[in-house]
Amino acid sequence: MGAPDKEEYLSLSKRYDLIPVSQVINADLDTPISVYKKVSPQGPAYLLESVEGGENLARHSFIGCDPFLLFSSRGETSFLTGAGQQEALQGSPLENLARVISRYRVYPAPGLPRFSGGAVGYLSYDAVRFMERVNLPRCGTPDLPDCSFIFAGTVLILDHVSRSLTIVINSRPGNCPAHAYDEAERRIAEVAGAICGKLATKDGSGKPSAGFGPVVSNITAAEFKAGVARAKEYIKAGDVLQVVLSRRLSMTFHGDSFQVYRRLRSLNPSPYLYYLDFGDAKIIGSSPEMLVRLDGGTVETCPIAGTRPRGDGLEADQRLAKDLLEDAKERAEHLMLVDLGRNDLGKVSETGTVRVSRFMEVEKFSHVMHLVSHVTGRIAPGLNAFDALKACFPAGTVTGAPKVRAMEIISELEPEARGIYAGAIGYFGFSGNLDTAIAIRTVVVHNGCAYVQTGAGIVADSDPEMEYRETQNKAMALIKTLEEVGQRGADD
Repeated sequence: MGAPDKEEYLSLSKRYDLIPVSQVINADLDTPISVYKKVSPQGPAYLLESVEGGENLARHSFIGCDPFLLFSSRGETSFLTGAGQQEALQGSPLENLARVISRYRVYPAPGLPRFSGGAVGYLSYDAVRFMERVNLPRCGTPDLPDCSFIFAGTVLILDHVSRSLTIVINSRPGNCPAHAYDEAERRIAEVAGAICGKLATKDGSGKPSAGFGPVVSNITAAEFKAGVARAKEYIKAGDVLQVVLSRRLSMTFHGDSFQVYRRLRSLNPSPYLYYLDFGDAKIIGSSPEMLVRLDGGTVETCPIAGTRPRGDGLEADQRLAKDLLEDAKERAEHLMLVDLGRNDLGKVSETGTVRVSRFMEVEKFSHVMHLVSHVTGRIAPGLNAFDALKACFPAGTVTGAPKVRAMEIISELEPEARGIYAGAIGYFGFSGNLDTAIAIRTVVVHNGCAYVQTGAGIVADSDPEMEYRETQNKAMALIKTLEEVGQRGADD
């Protein structure tokens, strides 16, 4: 039997219109990958994982399926789809999403992790036009909504400490709460049965055809280098301190997108690992960088700037870490971004609560090490997760500084809308919590093509050739993964 029991559920249904019904089962033989494959989502779904510091698996992984509502926005129109009905709302995407979430009176079920239901998805970089007066390119490839979010009816939470799985059904009592509870219990039993059963082996009949096409850039090397030179002119004139310029690579891709995720999580374990399946589009990523988090009233952002490769052994690792910490250019750039983070959080935090809790520490990932700082504050009374996101969006690490002027220069020098790249990926929980990553090291698969976008931070002494190579190097692991999966098709 799930919690709450039926009697309590019927009582709660008089005050709440969304009640999480949950049950904990043993999952000591399962992984997030096996659980996702066992429940075999047929519609939009997601998988969220985290490897803290690139080395230690975070406590919880989240899988969501059976959406009761899908939210997407194009321009000033947001679309809500669910239960065979569609509704359109006018206004900015975040304001509309906040309105939708506020419609639900959600029972705060005790004992559940910080996320057990809400909106999971992405907000594109270009949605900044609803927050700042910045002219942005309107067209880009792929042509996706400014944002898309999934409200999952079934959320599965893997606890890697207790080796258990919490099955959460976000039940809506409606006019027949007794029937709604019975349906939640039925779905819990169905999911539990699938988890306890064996993973089905595919016969290959539904296997996507293999295919990987040539890699094409949306701008030439010469055009990118000319953009770097122009950005340096703006820096010399005192307009900005830094500008992050990017370019997009696209390629034909016919393969299993979930296999791309599996390869990425193995090759590049990161604090933010995500697989978002919107049906016609798949968003796959391993981002190292938090955009902003709100948890229990504490708001946090974690600027990352400064990179070195991992060493072959402990001694080489320590030498590279020391070199990174003593690099004046890397330290100056990092300090600039920490100050930007402090200013961003200062907009939404109680006076006097913003502090740098960790400053310029070397954090080691599978293939690289970064300089990382943590900036925290206490969310001001009357403000919420949406205010926190707006204060920090987009991250200075993907625009430059000062932010608004850097974005204006980006709009001049980049030929297309950025889309998902440099936007936000994560969740707005019914609990009021928020956790978002910066959309970097991310693949978008759409209509038989895969897209990868990478950038380089341009400063006064940047070398155009070196900055171009940086965008190449950042893209190589993603492209190699796509090529391997695309040439093989799907695996079991």
